Amino acid sequence: MTVNGQFRPGEVDWARAMADPVYFSKAVLNISPHPGQALWLANSTRPENLLATGNRWGKSFIQAIKIIHRSLFRIRSLKYDTDPRYNIVAASITQDQANIIFNAVVRIIRRNTILFPLVISIKRTPYPEIVFETGAVVTARTTQNRGHYLLGHDYDFFSFDEAAFETDPEYLINDVIMMRLADRNGRLDLISTPNGKNWFYHRMLELQKDTNRGYVQSGDSRDNPYISRRALQLRETNLPPDRVAQNIAGQFIDSDRSIFSTADIDRALGQRTLEKPQKNRLYISGWDLARKQTHTVGMTFDVTEKPYRMVAFRRFNNRDWSDAIATIRQVQTEYKSVLVLDATGLGDVVVGNLADLNPIGVIFTPRQKGELLSNLLLLHNRGEIVYQDVIQNEDGNRVWNLEREMREINWDNNNKYDAVMAMALAVWPKRSRLMFPGSGPLPVRVTKL
Repeated sequence: MTVNGQFRPGEVDWARAMADPVYFSKAVLNISPHPGQALWLANSTRPENLLATGNRWGKSFIQAIKIIHRSLFRIRSLKYDTDPRYNIVAASITQDQANIIFNAVVRIIRRNTILFPLVISIKRTPYPEIVFETGAVVTARTTQNRGHYLLGHDYDFFSFDEAAFETDPEYLINDVIMMRLADRNGRLDLISTPNGKNWFYHRMLELQKDTNRGYVQSGDSRDNPYISRRALQLRETNLPPDRVAQNIAGQFIDSDRSIFSTADIDRALGQRTLEKPQKNRLYISGWDLARKQTHTVGMTFDVTEKPYRMVAFRRFNNRDWSDAIATIRQVQTEYKSVLVLDATGLGDVVVGNLADLNPIGVIFTPRQKGELLSNLLLLHNRGEIVYQDVIQNEDGNRVWNLEREMREINWDNNNKYDAVMAMALAVWPKRSRLMFPGSGPLPVRVTKL
């Protein structure tokens, strides 16, 4: 981006500047966006807009221009213009990251002789804030602690930088951000370099299917004519191909920290598997028990021969332990399976209550979880496990599905993936060579490592 000389107020068509943010950038800010940035400014006007680009494409800088444009003209439906509030937040996964866009806004307006007088105040504590004469207020906030610092506020425009790296995205967006935008039908921008095929990737797919709801755009670092060609060439030469695809081309690739590959999941999802119990079949049921903000999930697999097949599935939350115990007993009555239970924390109480079913209790220590997931990974690699996708509607119009959980779990972030852990528990006894019905009773066993 370059600054093309001094501002000349007599040459500006202000009506056009309000309607056309690209013209505003050139005529008022004296900044010429590169073609990809201009496309984003012109088209990212839907309720939800998603921008996925390589590093140094200029996404933070173009968001700063968009924030200034909206602050000056208070872009929103006219029916809300009787409300004096017009709030914008530049948010990100850390306060330092959120400050990047905020600082770009400050730099641009300070060197503009027309816009800077419209600023009433700029402060840095307790958090960064700019107040404009137009009534617009721009803040920079972190999304840490599940959006704690956003609660109690309302926004007309929410810019979420590096959104793909958010660790609790579903709750943050659906339960926190969307509610902050509800008062005046505010707009949400999700911008980020991709981070594997995680929730950000699936959000992109959702928005691509619903153009009334969302606008999606991608960008390659090489689109930006203002960054060093030599630096980019060095990165292309020195980085592995998948890192080039993600960090420069802005593509969604399988993360190197992902546990299961796209190809392995696609193969495992190749058929319908849920079915009623059959005679002369050997079943194992694995149950991951709910903690705060998680679900109780149970899966039953037919392990008579390979590939092991998921034949039953249960998933629920906000139920008493007595309900969970009753559901487990119901499944056991149907399938008469070997029973493997998450015995972590209060899970040992459930193990005790089901002692007559001879459950195998497994405590989720870091080492034990690693072994459970490694065994499940091996079965995927060998094509020795199959299951069908399961889709459930949740509160707040959210949708959960098994396939998405399988694709999102990674070695660094696996504490909230209840279904994957239930699956890992269900196939664990085969790996452990435990006794099965017909060969003698199974004792209650709590793994302590």
